[in-house]
Amino acid sequence: MESNRQKKIAGVLQRDLVDVLQGAAREGGLHGVLISVTKVQVTVDLSVAKAYLSIFPHEKGPELLEGIRDNKHMIKHNLSQRTRNQLRRMPELEFYIDDSLEYIDRIDKSLKGDENPIENPDLLDKRKKS
Repeated sequence: MESNRQKKIAGVLQRDLVDVLQGAAREGGLHGVLISVTKVQVTVDLSVAKAYLSIFPHEKGPELLEGIRDNKHMIKHNLSQRTRNQLRRMPELEFYIDDSLEYIDRIDKSLKGDENPIENPDLLDKRKKS
């Protein structure tokens, strides 16, 4: 269970991370790309923050995630500048793709009959618990 401190830090990071990532996407000339931070989890010792990103269009997700991971230090620096009055120490950042919206969309299509998983069970991936 998360402590109030973990939740508070996760909320601050989530809000500022959206601004930093969207700003970096605009500066990088990526127009029409939407990056949202769906969730941030902070470890108990506050040393690591796991950020789950939803990227639209989905096809650009893996490529953008790689770019974000390559620029992790710059992102961490920008975040620490923004949060210096709220956080004494910036946690290490880890980035992951949050594919839950895409998964929900596929379930929705299946329910509407576009792709029937009963006739073809391979349509839905086996999900791991996170």
